[in-house]
Amino acid sequence: MTFSEPILAPWLLFACGLASSLGLVLALRQRPWQVLLANQGLQHRWLAASVAVVLLWQLRAQSVDWLALQLMLTALLTLVFKAPLALTTNLLANLSLVALGKAGLPLLGVNVLITGLVPVLVMVAIWRIVDRYLPDNLMVFLFLCGFFGAALATLGTGFAGLGLVMLGASDPDAIHLAKEYALFLPLLMPSEAFLTGMLLSVLMVYHPDWVATFNDHRYIDTK
Repeated sequence: MTFSEPILAPWLLFACGLASSLGLVLALRQRPWQVLLANQGLQHRWLAASVAVVLLWQLRAQSVDWLALQLMLTALLTLVFKAPLALTTNLLANLSLVALGKAGLPLLGVNVLITGLVPVLVMVAIWRIVDRYLPDNLMVFLFLCGFFGAALATLGTGFAGLGLVMLGASDPDAIHLAKEYALFLPLLMPSEAFLTGMLLSVLMVYHPDWVATFNDHRYIDTK
């Protein structure tokens, strides 16, 4: 879910921009470029994934001018590249929408917040729980992180977008339409979960070392 027109109050646009900027600054403080510069293969994989996400985001379902639905793949990016690089890719995807005129520049902070920070935080929280408290089981990691985590991240994005509309939109029609769009979340959640889980399972089988949050020695070699 991304906003295409500024239907939110100016103060809310500013608050979302501030929150997104803070999240991106904290992500960049992890110096993700050092990992990229040290691993040429990772550079190629991340750039290819970023281009694929940017292109995928151009395919959007949009029946009203100010709101669009699309697959995000933010959860998958978080699992494969970890949060800093996932947020960087999300920023590039949102900037592509601005550059192509599909979203206004004032909405950049809002869209980064609901399609980037919220699903990344949800995915990181689920991964931490699986990593620290659950058994070292391959299927537990795959289903809870890949399928369940992606679905929950999509749900978080939808609720965040709906909450912003109800909090900062003055047009009753916009609030009504946002609630109607929320009914499509049960359709988006399985799609996002299936795509994320399928791609994650392929990577874990053929290239487990490409998944930054997956320890193949812990989950495979010790079994």
